[in-house]
Amino acid sequence: MDDAMSGRQPRVLIHDPTLRDGHHAVRHQLDREQLHAYAAAADAAGLPVVEIGHGNGLGASSLQIGRARLSDEEMLDTVRGALTRSRMGVFMAPGWGTSKDLRNAVALGADVVRIAAHCTEATVTERHLDVVRSHGAEAQGVLLMSHMASPEQLTEQCALLVRFGAQAVGIFDSAGHYLPADVTARITAITAAVDVPVIFHGHNNLGLAITNSISAVRAGASIIDATARGFGAGAGNTQLEVLVAVLDRLGHSTGIDLRRLLAAADTAEEHLMPAPPTIDSISLVSGLAGVFSGFKKPVLETARRQGVDPIQLLFELGKRQAVAGQEDLIGDVARQLKQDLTRADETSPTTSTERQAP
Repeated sequence: MDDAMSGRQPRVLIHDPTLRDGHHAVRHQLDREQLHAYAAAADAAGLPVVEIGHGNGLGASSLQIGRARLSDEEMLDTVRGALTRSRMGVFMAPGWGTSKDLRNAVALGADVVRIAAHCTEATVTERHLDVVRSHGAEAQGVLLMSHMASPEQLTEQCALLVRFGAQAVGIFDSAGHYLPADVTARITAITAAVDVPVIFHGHNNLGLAITNSISAVRAGASIIDATARGFGAGAGNTQLEVLVAVLDRLGHSTGIDLRRLLAAADTAEEHLMPAPPTIDSISLVSGLAGVFSGFKKPVLETARRQGVDPIQLLFELGKRQAVAGQEDLIGDVARQLKQDLTRADETSPTTSTERQAP
């Protein structure tokens, strides 16, 4: 008997990228002890998938966006050793990672591999999805910065991902820009067009990550991402333990032991992060401007160095539709803002008193 006939709500599979997406918040500097401690706690709670890696995924450790303390191999080996029930997941964006990285990850025990692309560029995933499937791992395709595309565009892109071999597809609200109606429209369109599970990954810049995730479930998504204490860039991600508790109240089974999940969240707060994420002014503006949450720290540093307003800088980056991997653009835009400010100061009218003052 299916869920609709029995009166039960559909089961929701929780995908936990605490040890990957959370890495953004600590400049990718988690060590072996931290990784093992959280992975073991998440496994004990029954998390279906625990995702691991540099914040930007396999092969992304670099001077441009930050070198991780550990290599991909060290991270995967550490977490694999801590998991007895949970599957291990990894994430890769073509351009950072390669087919070699994928093969190595599967050899090291990755069970679920997500291939990510910008929301209108699903074609770059075809070869990599084939590599994942040919090596026996579950292949998923996800679209980043999805607020930049319409429901119709996202539906077309997800259909391409399925054609390329993705066994689940979905969208990331990478900037925390969505309102619940935005999520409902997109997930409804995607679930109507594909015959594989649909994924939603939320960020909390506007304080709507839980609401948006529930909207995704109600619209047909069956895989939802969330991190312990919301650990992630900027305002953080959908808060895992809150999401599971809310889903339970709504009648959705997740198979997760809530008491042990609360213990895992405590472990995350004590061992992984200086403090849980909050919605500060910069994170809020990042969501409004539609700018990738991982830009928060480089935007603040660049704005301070160039002497420009970080809020103005974020809105300018939003106008240019900046995406992850374009960190160099932050400096270019800041320097342009500074030049504009200098030019405005030089041409602004002054009073004769000011001109004649000694």
